[in-house]
Amino acid sequence: MVPSATLDKTALAQLVQPLDITQAEIFEHVFEDPVLAWSFVLNIALAGLTILLIVYLGRNLTDPRAKLIAVSVMLISVVSISSYSGLASGLTLSIIEMPAGHPAEGMTTAGEDGVLTMWGRYLTWTFSTPFILIALGMIAGSNITKILTSVAFTIAMCVTGLAAALTTSSLVMRWWWFVISSLFFLVIVYIILVEWTADAEKAGTVDLFNTLKILTVVGWFGYPILWALGVEGFAVLDVAITSWGYSVLDIITKYIVTVLIMVWLAKEPSEVTAGADYGTSLPGLSPADD
Repeated sequence: MVPSATLDKTALAQLVQPLDITQAEIFEHVFEDPVLAWSFVLNIALAGLTILLIVYLGRNLTDPRAKLIAVSVMLISVVSISSYSGLASGLTLSIIEMPAGHPAEGMTTAGEDGVLTMWGRYLTWTFSTPFILIALGMIAGSNITKILTSVAFTIAMCVTGLAAALTTSSLVMRWWWFVISSLFFLVIVYIILVEWTADAEKAGTVDLFNTLKILTVVGWFGYPILWALGVEGFAVLDVAITSWGYSVLDIITKYIVTVLIMVWLAKEPSEVTAGADYGTSLPGLSPADD
């Protein structure tokens, strides 16, 4: 039997109607604002240069644990160059209308009702921050449980942050998602500042780790502050300035941290070397040469 209540043609047309603004129009809008465009382009260039630097500094690495850390930090820039290309092309940008009561309610962008939302940045953070934590955890000499716990919470933090950015049904729900994301963030901060600092002291890597944790934790606190001040929160800062704020934080917490790690790693200090058995599936079985 066919249900008597069927979807009429008008309702169907509303469901399948095309977007009011095309990806090409968003792309043009981005590059009509050089400040916004360069916040993307600069990071594409820096991510590419960082990858080349990692290859150069890591060319003589022989220890498998050192190599694993190098691969982890390289994947940070691999994700970044891909994600920033998505932002620059307009692929991972959208224009959404803010809910009632939001400071940016009624704002227009490129002739359309709504504000430009850089949701692609959350993809960058979701896939890149786990590699940052894997590298930091291994430098601290931490165990797999703590490392995987930090990775799980950072993914949860980024996904709920994305939910906060894209929720348009309710202003309260936007901020509720933001609170959840911030709570997940505090768990990661605890692991870095307390658990991994203690591990690094035992491993003998505390001097480098203290520098890395300050850059990472202080930089990461900047992201929720920018979210709150930017167009997604209280709309004190416009989209271009907010984008530059995120880009500068990415430069500090990704590329600068990566360079510091690779310069230290290239010397293969005894604190990080693990020997030939590291990473093998059977005791006493040496991994094959690269």
